[in-house]
Amino acid sequence: MQSIWAENILTSDGWLKRGRVDIDKDGKISAVTEDVSKTGKAVGTLLPAPANIHSHSFQRAMAGMTEQRGDDPDDNFWSWRRLMYKFLDHLTPEDIEAIAAFTQMEMLEAGFGASVEFHYLHHQPNGHRYDNIAELSERIIAGANHSGIGLTLLPVLYEYGGCDQRPLGKGQIRFGNDNNQFAQLFEKAAAGLSALPVDARIGVAPHSLRAVGADGLTAALSLNPNGPIHIHAAEQVAEVEEIKAHWGKRPVEWLFENYSIDQRWCLIHATQMQPHETEMLARSGAVAGLCPITEANLGDGIFDGVRYFENKGHFGIGSDSNIRISLTEELRLLEYTQRLASKKRAVLATREKSTGRLLLEGAAAGGARASKRDAGRIEVGALADLCALDMQHIDLADKTGDAILDSYIFAGDDRMITDAWSAGRHLVKNGSHIHRDQLEESYWARLKAIKSKI
Repeated sequence: MQSIWAENILTSDGWLKRGRVDIDKDGKISAVTEDVSKTGKAVGTLLPAPANIHSHSFQRAMAGMTEQRGDDPDDNFWSWRRLMYKFLDHLTPEDIEAIAAFTQMEMLEAGFGASVEFHYLHHQPNGHRYDNIAELSERIIAGANHSGIGLTLLPVLYEYGGCDQRPLGKGQIRFGNDNNQFAQLFEKAAAGLSALPVDARIGVAPHSLRAVGADGLTAALSLNPNGPIHIHAAEQVAEVEEIKAHWGKRPVEWLFENYSIDQRWCLIHATQMQPHETEMLARSGAVAGLCPITEANLGDGIFDGVRYFENKGHFGIGSDSNIRISLTEELRLLEYTQRLASKKRAVLATREKSTGRLLLEGAAAGGARASKRDAGRIEVGALADLCALDMQHIDLADKTGDAILDSYIFAGDDRMITDAWSAGRHLVKNGSHIHRDQLEESYWARLKAIKSKI
């Protein structure tokens, strides 16, 4: 049992003053009490910590390395992808474990309470299987063991180099599996989660309609009848055009016509949807997995958030390429892109709730749904995925209610985070992860070795 006392607590029922949250031995919230004396760990403002619902952790190690224009005068997502493929050719299992742990540590320090790893890097650089087909999935699991973060692991099925089912190219051969191999990999990865606390989850991720055929998609979903399903959808114009030419429909249209898209599904990016697709997705109960920093960095486009939110759509936030791991920046950029597109302000706010509160609560609720974690809210029975803000910060001092969140997201940054918990595990204290020194040292050693080979 542990207790957290806070000046302000954002609960499912609204703001509480001078409250206490009790956490049981299973990492769940056992009591929420208002107007009590200061006991236990004291913090400023206590918030639900959203899950980071889309991460390729290995890409953290190439952050900042792709910002120069190459020979292609029309630099875009596809030229970035070629550089990414060259980079991953040099990664060893040990590299992947250290990078994952460091990346997850940064997520916790940024206020995320859990990580959903969209994991498609499976084999050796030459495409040959490791003796253990789930070797690299188990390295992600080992990273979570080091960082302590709550993990939802999504092994990714990747079959083809494009919609025409051409063989995987040189940069993609580390990803590929046929259906039988993928079933073995999934089973081994699921068994490997036993090394983590009981809040760890597994799902399945058919990469995209570019990389998976109809039979492979059905086979992958059969492996995971109750867990989350994530898929890249409608990220790029060229992707949508290729899928329409080969599948006969736009990707979101095809998915809705062929599957019951419901709350188990998370469609990642979805920046290139038409209005009717946006409305279908919003009304389905599925989650739109938004990664505003990466989508801006890669020039993906702007998600149609105004229409989506008008139709009561669910969303979650992911750091994707991990070029910058920042919950505040992701949320801020989500709102600012909507303002730029609509030429209006406070686009996502309502009369009842401010922009900051809509963003934070929406990301927390959608993150819980997409990660299959009973979290995302401060109430009895929920997993204690929590973060705390420093109310002595100059931009938070004397703020109350929703103004706390507005100042945190729009005037502040992740340095306002003092503490973070994942399923009750107190992993960030005084703004730093409890194992930061060793995780940073291991990451830095691996990064120097990787750069020496590039």
